[in-house]
Amino acid sequence: MPGGTTVVSRRRLLGTAGAAGAGALVVGAGAGAAGAAAVRGRPEPLTSLGSASAPFHGAHQAGIVQPAQAHGHLAAFDLAPGTDRRAAAALLRRWSAIAADMMAGRQAQDDTSGVALDAGPSSLTVTFGFGRSFFDRTGLADKRPAALEPLPAFTGDALDARRSEGDLWVQIGADDALVAFHALRLLQKKAGDTARLRWQMNGFNRTPGATAHPMTGRNLMGQIDGTNNPKPSDADFADRVFVPEDHKGADAWMAGGSYAVVRRIRMLLDTWDHLSLERQEKVIGRRQSDGAPLSGGTETTPVDLDKVDRDGALAIAGDAHIRVASPATNRGAAMLRRAFSYHDGFRDDGAPDAGLLFIAWQADPMKGFVPVQRKLDRGDGLSRFLRHEASGLYAVPGGCEKGEYVGQRLLED
Repeated sequence: MPGGTTVVSRRRLLGTAGAAGAGALVVGAGAGAAGAAAVRGRPEPLTSLGSASAPFHGAHQAGIVQPAQAHGHLAAFDLAPGTDRRAAAALLRRWSAIAADMMAGRQAQDDTSGVALDAGPSSLTVTFGFGRSFFDRTGLADKRPAALEPLPAFTGDALDARRSEGDLWVQIGADDALVAFHALRLLQKKAGDTARLRWQMNGFNRTPGATAHPMTGRNLMGQIDGTNNPKPSDADFADRVFVPEDHKGADAWMAGGSYAVVRRIRMLLDTWDHLSLERQEKVIGRRQSDGAPLSGGTETTPVDLDKVDRDGALAIAGDAHIRVASPATNRGAAMLRRAFSYHDGFRDDGAPDAGLLFIAWQADPMKGFVPVQRKLDRGDGLSRFLRHEASGLYAVPGGCEKGEYVGQRLLED
């Protein structure tokens, strides 16, 4: 510029407030200070999104009770032929060290890629689990939990075996796409000759701060999804989600752990979009606009399954999703759903290959996911618009303390 004057644009000066809970931009003296810092080449942070972190060490693994992040990767690995228990333990030790460093915002040992070098932890979580086949491959069949029995077949399944199950399962979530990718890439590299990638899926959610205030997320059908999820404040939350800390028996190593059911569910979005809004709401049992049940109230109003409308018909239809999935109609069965949406391009017929990477957490899948899915399989109106294309069940051990690694109680006791 003439005279060498530096001009700071309004866009650079104000930036954006993208983090969850970010307030209005500071004005007056605060804005002047920010502007001065920008001129001096030391811009103030515009958001706390990158600095948020979750602890790696603790009673439970991260990535279960934390809100699902904006970016997610799910992956399964198979142990290489001849891999024994000792080699599997060394792998989990390496993986745990990488996860602990990255979740704390530190550069992992021997990482020279620079992919996430200038990023904070960005709420990164890395979660590890064992598939049923892991125990046979490592000579630990006697320690395989009874709850890790194969899931039953459901009539709506169209499962691709190449994208299902696996010896080891990894869930990665972060609010920055580069951080999430980098974690996945490092784990894959550090698997070395011990494990080979079986399948991998990418997902996403709404970015924190994209709404004016915290809101329940929406899925690709436009529906608010997760309203009736168990909450950590519920008196029975731990009983529903985690294996008791005093768990005994051959699988005592699962104390404090949980079981993850993973399903890739393609949504028939073109078919769904042909329904009227009124019909869509009846299929779900909630208003699209605010998630309120059709029995009345707001999103968080308890559903009244006995409510009838002026014509004497049930306000919540007999095959409405929220009725069929309700704990009240499933003898109290419930699970913690923590999902990511996905979009993998378009199919040959032009329909989007998109839907939900469904992850359900529970203390026992035979008492959580299985009875509910059986009910949905028989009478859920929403099932006509879904295709279950991949599936997996994994035993996710409890967390570890500093100096330990995930799965150590299984692999070294």
